[in-house]
Amino acid sequence: MSDQVLYRETHRPQFHFSAQKNWINDPNGLVYYEGEYHLFFQHNPESVVWNNMTWGHAVSADLVHWKQLEHALLPDELGTIFSGSAVVDWHNTSGLQEGDEPPLVALYTSAGAHAPDPVPFTQSLAYSNDRGRTWTKYADNPVLGHIEGANRDPKIVWHDATDQWLMALYLDGSRYVLYGSPNLLQWNHLCDLDLPGVSECPDLFELPVDGNPADTRWVYWGASGGYLLGHFEGAVYVPETEVLHAEQGHNGYAAQTWSDVPTDDGRRLQISWMRGGKYPAMPFNQQMSFPVELTLRSTPKGIRLCRTPVREIELLHGKAYYEAEVALTPDAPFAPDVGELLDLRFDLLPEDAEVFTVRIRGIDLRYEAAKRRLSFLDASAEIEICEGRIPLHILVDRTSLELFAHDGEISMSCCFLPEAAEHVLSFHAHGGSARLDDLRVHELDSAWS
Repeated sequence: MSDQVLYRETHRPQFHFSAQKNWINDPNGLVYYEGEYHLFFQHNPESVVWNNMTWGHAVSADLVHWKQLEHALLPDELGTIFSGSAVVDWHNTSGLQEGDEPPLVALYTSAGAHAPDPVPFTQSLAYSNDRGRTWTKYADNPVLGHIEGANRDPKIVWHDATDQWLMALYLDGSRYVLYGSPNLLQWNHLCDLDLPGVSECPDLFELPVDGNPADTRWVYWGASGGYLLGHFEGAVYVPETEVLHAEQGHNGYAAQTWSDVPTDDGRRLQISWMRGGKYPAMPFNQQMSFPVELTLRSTPKGIRLCRTPVREIELLHGKAYYEAEVALTPDAPFAPDVGELLDLRFDLLPEDAEVFTVRIRGIDLRYEAAKRRLSFLDASAEIEICEGRIPLHILVDRTSLELFAHDGEISMSCCFLPEAAEHVLSFHAHGGSARLDDLRVHELDSAWS
């Protein structure tokens, strides 16, 4: 496919990552090293439907502009290559370093049920000594044998206080587990966890509460956006909450955070698979979310994980549109003349309107005052009004909408196909008046330009 056509197809996301062609799903192996964010991903290199799981690979200097590289990990006699994670082994605990630079080490699931001669699911290791360009599978794989069911999706993180690696692993049902290792090669059981209603793709990370490094919580995350907050001292994870939910949309799934983001940056960065999108007649299938920054913040309901788009979205800002205040009535909607790719921010003041809608490419984002409910297609969330207003931040791509309310306390990832011949953006009040304050609309350039 020529450069004139690739990334310019009708339904190609313009600032969300998608593979050049064929199927993708879970993000894998997220690691930062020497100026590059690595994004590995579940990929079928042969078809636009799920099968033949391989690790695809892309890199970016800024989380926005991605370059797809050669496939990193291909199926073998232990199975196809299911989800996992990667780290920089700064102190060469694994002994796999060759040369002067520390190795990148990946843990992944060998999906044995899909091997030529089926075997149980196990966890395997691969390493790279050339900045992730080529990968060698460990000679004595698997490094962790079968435990139960289709145990899978290892997420590894270094725990400085106890000088050990941690592995969060999914077992079966809603059961998860933590393992520890001095070297990424031999693993010891630490503790078991249960996340009712959640399955697959764990993550584990520590965050300060309200930016206070003396007050932290450990987040144990599952694929659907359900998570626990708790404490971890090196052996046992102690939850202090029931399962909470950071993702209110139906399309955000299997999120993972980047390891080894430099301390002078300090952010906890995350990206998701936006599952279930439709891309008719396209050479690719599925897309990633736009990366978000995670923080823990005190709210009236307790400490909550908040998600906001990374500041690098501003690298794509083009034409800007600003209104300090927009009054809406049933007879007076508002429709700025803007393009199809948008970074949209405003405070909604519902006033006495029964319903407020933002019509986006023919589909309504809807706020119902009586129910205090915000919805888009079949996804919805209850949302409180704070001091008479609801701060909203919306990213609109060709086939997706990502919504963040109250500075990320509510987040919703949604895929859609636009209606034909509809105005890109308009605001409406129904059954009364409403107001928009500090309306800021930026048209976005394509990340593929």
